[in-house]
Amino acid sequence: MGAKLRVYKRRIRSVTATKKITKAMEMIAASRIVKAQRQVAASTPYASELTRAVTAVATGSNTKHALTTEADNPTRAAVLLITSDRGLAGGYSSNAIKAAEQLTERLKAEGKEVDTYIVGRKGVSYYGFRERKVTDSWTGFTDSPTYADAKAVAGPLIAAVQQDTAEGGVDELHIVYTEFVSMMTQTPVDDRLLPLSLEKTAEEAEASSKGEILPLFDFEPSAEDVLDALLPRYVESRIYNALLQAAASKHAATRRAMKSATDNAEELIKSLSRLANAARQAEITQEISEIVGGASALADATAGSD
Repeated sequence: MGAKLRVYKRRIRSVTATKKITKAMEMIAASRIVKAQRQVAASTPYASELTRAVTAVATGSNTKHALTTEADNPTRAAVLLITSDRGLAGGYSSNAIKAAEQLTERLKAEGKEVDTYIVGRKGVSYYGFRERKVTDSWTGFTDSPTYADAKAVAGPLIAAVQQDTAEGGVDELHIVYTEFVSMMTQTPVDDRLLPLSLEKTAEEAEASSKGEILPLFDFEPSAEDVLDALLPRYVESRIYNALLQAAASKHAATRRAMKSATDNAEELIKSLSRLANAARQAEITQEISEIVGGASALADATAGSD
């Protein structure tokens, strides 16, 4: 009985130590979420306005640019998957990988070859374990990405879009990341970055409905040169925003997972404490029974000798 009590006490100490670790990780993740949210809020307006600017240039001119014009028969696409460098975040990385797998299957069903680019060790490990080809990958900055990181990721992707498909280039660029909706909700999404979808702005739609003539633009030095300058910035800003969204989502998922682990540890400690108390009570009861039995035997022996 004493051995069982020692086992329970050892397990309680072990679970208590684990609880301290998960609680600390929960607090660290909670502090990082605030910074990540601020970065997302700061980068989103820039990415949105840059998208509007590129759309205005593309729709305001008759120039056919390689990064805004749909291919007649697209045969190759690039998919950028953003995962995490670390685990302990519940299903964060696996959900993003699942979304990328679904996108890849959809593109293949359309008759397109897919080149996969990955950010984060979790995605690299997933594809490496299954011996799947990865065109390029980046790791080491998913918890706190910078614009320089986004620029490094965007460079090969832009080069692939500008290159002819016969030489290894792609017709489309897609990105899969986890969008930060709230502290409790993070949703994997896939967006097509290139070719850019030339959608009308609210002002243009209103003007068209009223039959008004839209303004004409003059571009210096030319519309093509303006697009050449803007579109790389557009891709970089969109990837940077996606990296920040993914980082905020990862921290929120880590906080939620660590809180769940801490709560489970507390419940396990309570359960083990009850078992330890029961074992101790059983041990005390057994000792009392042995004492009473011994006293009774001694009394019987003494009475017999008399």
